[in-house]
Amino acid sequence: MCLFYVGDHRGVNNDRTFLVDSLSAWLRLSVALSMSVVVGVGMWSIVVILPAIQADLGLTRGQASLPYAFTMIGYGLGGIVFGRFSDKHGIYKTVVAGIVLMSIGYVAASFATSVWFLCLSQGLLIGIGTSTTFAPLIAHVSHWFERRKGAAVGIIASGQYLSGAIWPTILEVGVQGFGWQQTYWFIGAIVLGLALPLSLVLRSVPFTDESIAISHDDSDQKRCLVSKTWLIVLLMVSIFCCCVAMAMPQVHLVAFCGDLGFGAAAGAKMLSVMLAFGVASRLGFGWLSDYIGGLKTVVIGVFLQSIGLALFLFFDTLLSLYVISALFGLFQGGIVPAYALAVREYFPQRVAGERVGMVMMASLLGMAIGGWMPGYLFDLTGSYDFAFMNGLLWNTLPIFLLGWLIIRIRKMSLSR
Repeated sequence: MCLFYVGDHRGVNNDRTFLVDSLSAWLRLSVALSMSVVVGVGMWSIVVILPAIQADLGLTRGQASLPYAFTMIGYGLGGIVFGRFSDKHGIYKTVVAGIVLMSIGYVAASFATSVWFLCLSQGLLIGIGTSTTFAPLIAHVSHWFERRKGAAVGIIASGQYLSGAIWPTILEVGVQGFGWQQTYWFIGAIVLGLALPLSLVLRSVPFTDESIAISHDDSDQKRCLVSKTWLIVLLMVSIFCCCVAMAMPQVHLVAFCGDLGFGAAAGAKMLSVMLAFGVASRLGFGWLSDYIGGLKTVVIGVFLQSIGLALFLFFDTLLSLYVISALFGLFQGGIVPAYALAVREYFPQRVAGERVGMVMMASLLGMAIGGWMPGYLFDLTGSYDFAFMNGLLWNTLPIFLLGWLIIRIRKMSLSR
């Protein structure tokens, strides 16, 4: 079986071709990034309100973590469904559908009186809606760049973390002032009012007769090295394990700080610091990917993530947690977009949205389980220590899997 498809020219119109690495491409990227920051609230809102819904609905920590798990499952499934949809119908219809679903989801969730109604609203509406501005948008943006593909993917992927750096503090203020239900209603209106106008820029694709065409992908110039089925399976298993480990600090940092006596507000600020440094990580790792490739960049990020997780076990003062949160964001932020770039390196443009969506689904499933599992372990032990150790164990497998894959590809390349 051949991994690399050769000679896909579907990105080219017979008479008109579109610009790559051009001013139009960078403009489109900047607008897509702005929209991603707005819509990215769907990834983080449930994390901030976790302590509030636990108290309001009378839940255990594990039960209060379930809406986040449902959000990630919806996010992952939506990435595949809408990734395939965007391959066939374009990015504009995709993101508009997502924005509408999100807005309805926030309004519906604001009326939740049980954890299961909240789970359904988060998963079926907010999670699926938010997914349209991640995997499909990454695949779309990657079509517009060749020399700076890694940097472009890193920039658009950073929108998710930039959103996380901005929204938690705003959400915490809203929860304290109005309650989580009223805050959710406001978010639904804000997303519709801001993201929908931004999506109009993605409505049409500018063409020019004088531009350089995208006549092939990087993957078109590759040789057959390993089975494409095995590659996608390895990437999905690997990113699943990475994200089980990654979710622990991201989902439970606010609650963790509350347990230590620092308060939910300090935890929300700490989460913003983590995600702000995650933005820097995604930009830096995107630049690095252009030089060493997506797979090697992932291995570096996963190794550094292990160090970040281990630090949480040894330090618990307020200042040390701010520093560790910043380091953790810097270490792990670029991992997920590096996986997306690896997919784009080895699969053709015509299936990019669907394949990126498959890998992102595995990522979000890992985040879902990784977000629920620490809550369950906390209920069993009364501490997050076992949750951090659990994350470290999950984080070891991707290092071995991807290390083996890189060595295998290198050996087969040298033997040709």
